[in-house]
Amino acid sequence: MQYWLMKSEPDAFSIDDLARVNIEPWDGVRNYQARNMLRDQMQVGDQVFFYHSNCDVPGIVGIAEIAKAGYPDDTACNPDAKYYDPKSTSENPRWYRVDVKFVRKLKRTISLNELKVHPALTEMPLVRKGNRLSVTPVASQHWHDILGLE
Repeated sequence: MQYWLMKSEPDAFSIDDLARVNIEPWDGVRNYQARNMLRDQMQVGDQVFFYHSNCDVPGIVGIAEIAKAGYPDDTACNPDAKYYDPKSTSENPRWYRVDVKFVRKLKRTISLNELKVHPALTEMPLVRKGNRLSVTPVASQHWHDILGLE
């Protein structure tokens, strides 16, 4: 099993939204490095920290799991979709997504500021300067350290 962190703006899709629908396709990722992780590395059962970004208190707010491994993101082929990409076709998909399943909300938000000052997390991609990917791997030790902060 692997561990991941996936970011979402709560105004667009929040942990409460995921709790309400239970399973949701994680579409709209338009970064090749993140796409490769969705397509090639994420597997059913992998655990995910659900992270609220671009909000008053960015941080980890819940846990989800991968319910369906990477498959083509068909929103890229739909000219009416928000994430349309004319270079992506059903025969040659450029973008991928996974399905994410709600596991639980955390007892509290573990804020980005708190994560940044925790000595055991200095190598975590999320807290390193310049890392803005919406999907990042989480080392097993970091996963357990963060759960210990809850």
